[in-house]
Parts: sequence; structure tokens; C-alpha cells
Amino acid sequence: MQIVDLLPDDHPKIEQTARLLLETFAESAPDAWPTLAEALEEVQDALAPNKISKVALDDAYNVLGWVGGRHQYSRVWELHPLVVRRDCQGRGIGRTLIAELEKAVKDRGGLTILLGSDDETGQTSLYGLELYPNVLEQVLQIKNVRRHPYEFYQKVGFTIVGVVPDANGFGQPDILLAKRVE
Repeated sequence: MQIVDLLPDDHPKIEQTARLLLETFAESAPDAWPTLAEALEEVQDALAPNKISKVALDDAYNVLGWVGGRHQYSRVWELHPLVVRRDCQGRGIGRTLIAELEKAVKDRGGLTILLGSDDETGQTSLYGLELYPNVLEQVLQIKNVRRHPYEFYQKVGFTIVGVVPDANGFGQPDILLAKRVE
């Protein structure tokens, strides 16, 4: 496996990446990119010069995973998105992509990487709850019900720093995680 920058003129890899995005989020966030055209637009947007876009490739140069980064605050970058082919998950591809993103963020003067991980389909114990007025107490009690990725992010060093209640509709929060770049 190798990690390379996704380049604006590499149309075959851009299309593979868009298909991967569409397939990966079809179950957990079906409204995020409902069509290939919208997924292609998301990938194209991630190729702007002020953004970071890296793909993991197999020996035949097929896209196995993708990570994007965009500048948010003075020293903070947002990880957006991270996708790994379902049949390749659990092989360290996501971990490697995040490590490469961390290097790129550090090279650009970043100190922190932030991400939001939505729960639109009941993957955590926060789903369907009225989180107000004790939002932080609810977050402290979070449980992973159906393989929500927040635990993966914790394994690679991210910490839950908050939640946006009802981000995607009542009881559908966005779980915020952050990590200092080392």
C-alpha cells in the first residue's frame, strides 16, 4: 500500500474516490452524498490548493481509502472526510491515512485536527435523545451501539471534545473529536 496526494488531473482516481465516498456513507449518512455527481463534486472541492487530499492505493493503483483536510481556524484543521473500502477496513489503512494527514497538517503549521462524526442512524447511545440541558453529562455516558467510528478515532488518539445536538435532525447529533498534532 502507498499513500499519495490525490491530484486534480487524475480523473480515474477521482472517480474511484467519489464512488468510495458514495458507497461508504450510503448506510451511515445516506443524505450526505446521494448521487455520484454530488460525491464527485465533494472530491473535486477537496482538491483545492488550500486543502489536503490523500489516497491509499493498492499495488494495482486502486483507491483503498481517502482522507481530506481543510483549514478551519488559525492552527486547526478539520479532517473531512475519511473513508476506507469496507473490505479493507481493519487493516490499518485509516490509521495510516490519518498519520499522513497529521504530517501534512504539521507541515502547514497546524496544531490540532478536529472532526465531526455524525450519528444519523442510531449507532450510539446519544441517538434519539433529548440532550438538553445536560449535554456534557450525556456525552460522558456515550456507548457505541452499532460500530460508530468514534471509537476508531479514539484508538488513533482523538478525544471527544463535544457534541452538536440535533445537528442532523432531532436526536441526530454530530460528535466532535479533536487531536493535537505531534
